[in-house]
Amino acid sequence: MANKIPRVPVREQDPKVRATNFEEVCYGYDLEEAALEASRCLQCKNPRCVAACPVNIRIPDFIGALHRGELQQAADIIAEDSSLPSICGRVCPQESQCEGSCILGIKSEPVAIGKLERFVGDWKLEHGAAASRTAPRNGRRVAVIGSGPAGLACASDLAKMGYGVKIFEALHKVGGVLVYGIPEFRLPKQRIVAREIAEVERLGVEIETDVIVGRTVTVDSLLGEEGYDAVFIGSGAGLPRFMGIPGENLNGVVSANEFLTRANLMHAYDARYDTPIHVGRRVAVVGGGNVAMDAVRTARRLGAEATIVYRRSEKELPARAEEVHHAREEGIRFRMLTNPVEVLADERGWVRGLRCVEMELGEPDESGRRSPVAKPGSEFDLPCDVVVMALGTSPNPLIASTTEGLRTDRRGCIEADAQGATSRPGVFAGGDAVTGAATVILAMGAGRAAARAIDEYLRGKETARTE
Repeated sequence: MANKIPRVPVREQDPKVRATNFEEVCYGYDLEEAALEASRCLQCKNPRCVAACPVNIRIPDFIGALHRGELQQAADIIAEDSSLPSICGRVCPQESQCEGSCILGIKSEPVAIGKLERFVGDWKLEHGAAASRTAPRNGRRVAVIGSGPAGLACASDLAKMGYGVKIFEALHKVGGVLVYGIPEFRLPKQRIVAREIAEVERLGVEIETDVIVGRTVTVDSLLGEEGYDAVFIGSGAGLPRFMGIPGENLNGVVSANEFLTRANLMHAYDARYDTPIHVGRRVAVVGGGNVAMDAVRTARRLGAEATIVYRRSEKELPARAEEVHHAREEGIRFRMLTNPVEVLADERGWVRGLRCVEMELGEPDESGRRSPVAKPGSEFDLPCDVVVMALGTSPNPLIASTTEGLRTDRRGCIEADAQGATSRPGVFAGGDAVTGAATVILAMGAGRAAARAIDEYLRGKETARTE
């Protein structure tokens, strides 16, 4: 291995074509391309990429197996630590995690770890490789709230340990943010998400949809009359934030959460569905994260002129570089160092524009990024028909407000330690419900950590009972 060749390029849809459809942008590697890219791996004795992966996939090992043509072994190695390889290979920020720590990246391009993980994950789905082995059932039952990445990771790990696991999902479809938040052109729902979830179900995990914990059932009732031994809360962060500026209640102002849910979960982009979605001729998306990129690229595909409005410079954009690059290729406009101060109305009470001020960067704030400061006298109006607010989200307060003794922080996030233990014994939490909106892989890492902690907690209770 350690083939001294440039990084193997990945095939993608033509930007002019893909800006008019919702088909997947990236085609990924074929077997020959994947094997060639795998040959670049140095097989480091102390691989920094593994430490940088939130779920600690044995990256050199699976890449080595792939290079040798042992695809089943590669899939088995990944399955030890990740239940969603096809998803993570597509949406994880590899550039700041595994690939960002790759030794090759110091002097050249890092190994395309994400694209190789995607290839192996897709191969497993296509060839029906057997589900991971599970331990014999131990008679203990765990309830998992939420079927997003944190819940799926926690549930699959617990099932492998021998626990009876049931996931309770509030929506009518399984997958959480994977189905309602991430667009089809980044993450195909039927071809990838549904099939990866089916792999989790093959481990023996039960899933019940249309269950709103806090209304249909409560955490207390799950631990009480329902007879579960522990509960994991992975309910995500679906409560949108707004700026609090004049005009935010006008017709045509929506949260990115609502906009993407209509498009993704409710198939508003598909003419066969009757789900209404309003884009007008011009859409302004306020924000600079991955959700903002998803929203603005969706608006573009729905036929609108689409613009990103962000108060810092492009250097400070929190979105993945790949997503920004794809957005620019698709004709998305970027208004950097621009901050909205008012949404403007027409005579019918609909959006007609966004009043903005130009910004300049001052001293770094508490996050380490330079704080934007308004330029005096720099106001201008940006014409638009729809304003999408992509400013982050926080957890829905329902579960916390209906669970006595469950502590939350000032942002409404559930307080939990590094292993997911909350202020309530037997109740664990992880993912966006604890951190606020973050990444799929970080949520999965939190779910896996909580699974280990739940196992230790229940084993400890069993030991105490027998002593």
